[in-house]
This record gives sequence, structure tokens and C-alpha cells, in this order.
Amino acid sequence: MDGNDYSMRSLQVLSAAGIGSDLLLRTPARSDGVWLYWLPAMGVPARNYAPLAEALAARGVGLALHEWRGLGSSSVRAGRNENWGYRELLTQDVPAGLAIARKACPEARWLIGGHSLGGQLASLFAGLQPETVDGLVLVASGAPYWRCFPRWSVPLRLAYGLAPGIARLRGHFPGRRIGFGGNEARGVIADWAHSGRRGHYAARGLSWDLDDALQAQKAPVLALRLVDDAFGPRASLQYLLDKMPRAISETHALDAEDLGNRPDHFSWMKTPDAVARHIADWSDRLR
Repeated sequence: MDGNDYSMRSLQVLSAAGIGSDLLLRTPARSDGVWLYWLPAMGVPARNYAPLAEALAARGVGLALHEWRGLGSSSVRAGRNENWGYRELLTQDVPAGLAIARKACPEARWLIGGHSLGGQLASLFAGLQPETVDGLVLVASGAPYWRCFPRWSVPLRLAYGLAPGIARLRGHFPGRRIGFGGNEARGVIADWAHSGRRGHYAARGLSWDLDDALQAQKAPVLALRLVDDAFGPRASLQYLLDKMPRAISETHALDAEDLGNRPDHFSWMKTPDAVARHIADWSDRLR
């Protein structure tokens, strides 16, 4: 895995739509029975979180790394003939992966969490299927609502208006060429842009009100913010947490001294010890 000797095992996941991917699991040498099911940021392959898996394993926490449809080990790629949105991710792919993880570790106590968009979708999943997880972990995450980014309000509103149109024109969103996210499905970009414009979560084709699901979400939340994270500022995180008023939340802001690295949206992934320490300590207190 990227030339590193990480002790990861891979399990095959097949979603209800027949789409396959690899689920990467890092089992700690000693474990207190706590596992975290992890949803990556937009456009980030699961394998990029291997350092986080190692840091958590050193503290007795197992990590299962979900692969987003269309990335990494996924059997499909976004295109004119392959489209999906939040509905498919939340009702097909994440449930399939978590079921495989639970089968592999049947005695574990499961948390769900994620980075950036992964944290948003982890929050939505915890609201939709509250019986499946005991806690929620957010790292460098928050709602994309334009009002939470006062310095970027004009370009963000423009981006949220243009991105779905670009995706429709091209058949997918060419994130790699543009320099934002990966090559994303039209539906994912449409759902993401809707939440950015309106401040309200919705998934096309899904009958449930996602904001209502967040309102009902009661699992405790650990939220870790990076102080120089332009993509996940305090207001963005708080806007997401405010959608979950029934959940007890604990927040921490990590700086360069904590991380030993730049405290921004992605650099923490290379030096995740402080993030792993907070997650392990918090999960200990959940008992």
C-alpha cells in the first residue's frame, strides 16, 4: 500500500446495485472492542487514510476504511452512463460496507465518522440508521452552506451554481482537472451544491427529509477542527452540529503544535497522531 508496510486486510463489498469495492480494515494488536467506520473526503481514496489507521491501531481502536463509489478500488467510474448521488451512497454503499465490517468484527462497538464530505454523510447516516452506530466522529468537516464562509460567499455561490451544469455537460464533474475533489458523479455534485446553496440537506430520489434525520440524531459527537482549515471553519462545523440538537457534542480545535504539521484541511492526514489520540480518548469515555 503506497510502499508502506501497513497491516491492512481487504474484504470485498458488493452493494445492492452490484457495485464492488474493497473495504480496508486495520485490526489493532490489542483492542478494547471499539471500531470506527470511516468515510473519506470527496475525491480521496480510502488507502490515503492508512496513517490514520495505524495511529488508531496503536491506541487500540480498529478502523474500517470505506471506498467511495467511483474512486480507488470501486468497480465503476463516474460518467455519462454511470451516475449516483447521496441516495445511493447512504442507502446502498455505506450500509453494505458497514454490514461486512460488522460481520468481520461481530463483538465490536461501532462508531462512524468521516473527513469533510465524509463527516457530513456520516452524520446523515447516523440520523437515518441510528441503531447501527454508537457515536459519530467528525474531522475537518462541516456544512458547505455559503453563509458559513463570509470571505468566499460570492465565489462559492458561483461555484454551487456552475458545478452541476459542468457535470451535466461533461457527464461527470471533472474535479481532477479543475483541482477540486475527484471525478465526481453528476448526482453527488448536484446534492452537494444544493446543500451549499440552501443550507439544507437533500438527496434526489430519497423520500426522507435529511435535516429531520439530523434533528433526530442522538449519538454523541466528537468534532475535531483544524485551526487553519479554510474548507472547514468554525462556523461551518457549528452549522452542522446545530442540526443535531439532541446529540451531546465535544469539540476541539487542533493547531500546528498539536499536529506537528500545518493545521489545514488535508495536512493532518500525514501526521494523524493528535487526531487519533482524541478519538481514542473520547471513545474510552463513551463506555
